[in-house]
Amino acid sequence: MYNQLISNKLKLAVVGLGYVGLPLALEFAKKMSVIGFDINERNLKMLRNSQDPSEELGPETFENRNIIFTSDPEELKKASFYIVAVPTPIDKYNTPDLKPLLSATLSVAKVLKKGDYVIYESTVYPGCTEEECVPLLESVSGLKFIEDFKVGYSPERINPGDAEHSLQKTIKIVSGCDDESLDIIAKVYETVVEAGVHRAPGMKVAEAAKIIENTQRDVNIALMNELSILFNRMGINTYDVINAAATKWNFVAYTPGLVGGHCIGVDPYYMVHKASELKYHPQMIASGRFVNDSMGGYIAKQTVKRMLAGNQSAGIQAGIQAGVQAGVQAGNQTGIQSGNQASNQAGNQASNQAGNQAGNQAGNQAGNQAGNQAGNQASNQASNQAGIQSPAKSRVLIMGVTYKENVSDIRNSKVADIVYELLSYRTEVDVVDPKADPAYVDHEYGIKMVDKPTGKYNAIIMAVPHKEYRSMTQDDFKDLLVPHGLVVDIRGVFRNIIKDLDYWSL
Repeated sequence: MYNQLISNKLKLAVVGLGYVGLPLALEFAKKMSVIGFDINERNLKMLRNSQDPSEELGPETFENRNIIFTSDPEELKKASFYIVAVPTPIDKYNTPDLKPLLSATLSVAKVLKKGDYVIYESTVYPGCTEEECVPLLESVSGLKFIEDFKVGYSPERINPGDAEHSLQKTIKIVSGCDDESLDIIAKVYETVVEAGVHRAPGMKVAEAAKIIENTQRDVNIALMNELSILFNRMGINTYDVINAAATKWNFVAYTPGLVGGHCIGVDPYYMVHKASELKYHPQMIASGRFVNDSMGGYIAKQTVKRMLAGNQSAGIQAGIQAGVQAGVQAGNQTGIQSGNQASNQAGNQASNQAGNQAGNQAGNQAGNQAGNQAGNQASNQASNQAGIQSPAKSRVLIMGVTYKENVSDIRNSKVADIVYELLSYRTEVDVVDPKADPAYVDHEYGIKMVDKPTGKYNAIIMAVPHKEYRSMTQDDFKDLLVPHGLVVDIRGVFRNIIKDLDYWSL
């Protein structure tokens, strides 16, 4: 099989051309004949024009590649080595949604031939390949597993937006249904993975390895998110604590933040699902998921509380200043008028001495009364102008809506949770993002983005610090905010830059 692939006597097919399948297909296409199969005709049209729908790869990546892009099952039938790389999401109940995986398996099963190989890269719970995919391959094709066709599992390890840890530079876990298949699968992947491969002793081991990679990260981030909530109540900055703790050699500097996307925010639920089948409740995994899934709402609530606190403080301060100024001014004017009037009257009746005394008394009394009235009126007016108002009268700008920085992918973005929570307070919310597709955001979340910020905002939430935002200065934030406005910097990127504004981070 391996020698025939390298000599182009047999073809390799990649089923699913997303952020995982496309770079894999293009890399294999340097060494062998590849069929890129996908059911999304819009994406296929872009791929044929050397455009990556995920915006991860440039046009040069498509050059000098032996590959065709198709949705035609007749073309798919020409392959002998199939790699399935389709999404494995969760449903609204946080249980595994295997429909894309089983649909892709069905497409392969319909064209499967004796001697073919099927390799899965999609993230699944341990046992899924053999329990769900293999039976479907057998029933539809009429072939016998191992005897007629071989199956393997090699989990994807692509990190979108990360050029350093690319497919070529990241060790690939490979596994097969027997020793022969493991050897063939390892050799095939070694042609494109410079870092080499790790041969797992079985498919379940390889499946479990992928699951715990992301579950471990999810649980650790959940710990930091929970500590961030606690530190906030203590009045200390989480990042200051992390920087201090990181001076010890064995401290791992995980940081708090939103956990979304199609991996870390999803994969632990696959393990929870499998655990429930085995009558076990994984408390730590489930708790981590609860904490991380709650962070969007927490950030929104903190934003509202701090806007109200900042508005009240600004209003009181402005009111006191305006009241004192207006009171003094009105008191002086009224005192002078009343003093002159009383002095003239008393002067006609008695002497200049009595007139002066009466003038001072009347002037002071009238001045104080007029000063108090003018001061109270000016104080109230200034307080209202300074912004003592409900969240329903506030404007918030959210910068970034993708699930992580420097990518266009919005799947399972937890920024949406922030938006929904703010809207529940009837706050006006504007969302901008240089990477996200506004039509896709509207379709997925019902959130209508704006082209650019307009007017002044009571708060800015730096939700996703894309590279386009990282050069912003304090003056840039000031230009977008009302006086005494709030900056919420979720990732703490600007904590050493914002000095003169109300600032908060996790």
